Amino acid sequence: MSNNRLVRIANSEDLSGSGPYALSAEGIDLVAVRGRDGVLFAYEGRCPHRGTLLGEGDVDGGQLVCRNHRWRFDIETGRRVGGPETLTSCPLLIKGGEVLADVSTLPMASAKSASARHLKDLPGPKGLPLVGNLHQLDMPKLHLTLERWAAQYGPAYLLRMGPTLTLVVTEPKWADQVLRARPETFSRMAGLDRIAIEMRMNGVFSAEGADWRPQRRLSVDALAQRNFRTIYPKLVTVADRLKRRWDRFAEIGATVDIVEELKRFTVDVTTLITFGHDINTVEQDNDPIQRKLELVFPALHRRLFTAFPIWRFLKMPSDRKLDRALAELFVWLNDLLSEARDRLRSPSDTEVKPSNFLEAMVLARDDKGEPFADTAIFANLMTMLLAGEDTTAFTLAWAVHELCDNPGAVTALREEADSVLGSLPLAQEIETVNRLDIAGATANEAMRLRPVAPLLINKANIDTVVGDVLVPAGCGVAVLIRPAAVDPLNFEAPNSFNPQRWIGNPKGAHEPTVFIPFGSGPRMCPGRSLALVEMRMLLSMLYKNFDVERIGNSRDVSEEAAFTMSPTGLAIRLRARRTLTAADSPEARSSEAIY
Repeated sequence: MSNNRLVRIANSEDLSGSGPYALSAEGIDLVAVRGRDGVLFAYEGRCPHRGTLLGEGDVDGGQLVCRNHRWRFDIETGRRVGGPETLTSCPLLIKGGEVLADVSTLPMASAKSASARHLKDLPGPKGLPLVGNLHQLDMPKLHLTLERWAAQYGPAYLLRMGPTLTLVVTEPKWADQVLRARPETFSRMAGLDRIAIEMRMNGVFSAEGADWRPQRRLSVDALAQRNFRTIYPKLVTVADRLKRRWDRFAEIGATVDIVEELKRFTVDVTTLITFGHDINTVEQDNDPIQRKLELVFPALHRRLFTAFPIWRFLKMPSDRKLDRALAELFVWLNDLLSEARDRLRSPSDTEVKPSNFLEAMVLARDDKGEPFADTAIFANLMTMLLAGEDTTAFTLAWAVHELCDNPGAVTALREEADSVLGSLPLAQEIETVNRLDIAGATANEAMRLRPVAPLLINKANIDTVVGDVLVPAGCGVAVLIRPAAVDPLNFEAPNSFNPQRWIGNPKGAHEPTVFIPFGSGPRMCPGRSLALVEMRMLLSMLYKNFDVERIGNSRDVSEEAAFTMSPTGLAIRLRARRTLTAADSPEARSSEAIY
């Protein structure tokens, strides 16, 4: 090993447990894990499936388990259980208390091709000097405009965001290449970090490099599947409150803003899980916290795509309203932080174990051994709150919208809920939720047709090649999520809402690898697994207990982008579903069909 390239990756005393440990050597992600007899093994750190960090996974029965899609690898060989893939091994040397890795065996970034096309040679919409195409972009319909141009100019075209050149891609392999190469080759879009700092929310979502890794680790630990048995009763508490609220609406035939209702659920779940605080917006008619939160994402979206940052020189009424809302949110968060510190007071931090994300951030230390500053804690609390509220709520609302036009899908969803839940109004155990496959398929189909994060914009940190296009450092690369998921080459009848395509062995085209509603690569959404559990629970609860009628026509509902993509104009009316009798059971109906 002496002739190979050795890089220090850790102190041996920091790797005393079984792992897995997310490590890095010269920008290359590694995972370290202990096998039998305590022997330490290291492999390439990204899952070959979607590029997820394997150091964020679990160890189970001598196997390393990826946290997102549960691929399993033998700890001592790196071979995938049930598949042909094998992780590339990284030999280790422990010397003087340091763990050294031989990174010469690991795959390196491919060299730039001399035959690559230049970004400026690509087709694209004509723009104006200085502003480029910004004047052609309607911000609430940004994703729709970019998708329309993709249909016109092809799977790779040039967009000018002011003076910044941006490559827009829809080709799945190119998108996967970009998302897997974060955060080293690509970072978040230009300007995001400064705007996030101004809005006091520069947390794990916008952080980069050394600042990102420890914050990412904390958020992943808080939302890990191994915690779901403890977390799930909190979901039941909030869902039960929501059902009682909807029972009252159904009794009086009230019109319901389903988006706002679902945001009450998701914000309550998020605050319970990540802060240990029961905000209980579900049982309030007018919640001030939610009213403040709803200002943040639209402002962030608007500022990111504004040619001139006028708010830095002249505050408009909307800017002042946002500033007041953020100040009040941080007073509230500061109270939660003070309460958490009071709970954690102890002669030694080592004697206290955190019970939620907020407490974990208070006790955590960064790579220099220093506690996180209050600004970093506040920023991450805001990030968790916003990400946990909008994305899941919007997906559920889109599912409701699509189900209003698909009675057959409603019938299948209800029959599963009746069969799995019996007389219970909602799933009381995590094991029960995991059996609601049609509810999960319904959520998948809603995300395929209506991705709430339809656009992911990144910035090239170095000169690189995406596909066969040379992208200079500083240029943008925008990944459009939906076009590949509605391509007939990838999905049969792609524009039809058909949850059954996600169950069993569907007929016709079905290429789930192009379906990336939670992103891909090391920065894949850490809340993916929790969001899927919330969706299964809520969809089964809603359709088991209520008849759902949309107010107005399907065409009255439109997509609006405000950093995330939400349905506008969607209102429903709930009615109590007819009480099931023994004759209504799936078994009874099967018997009637036989005779």
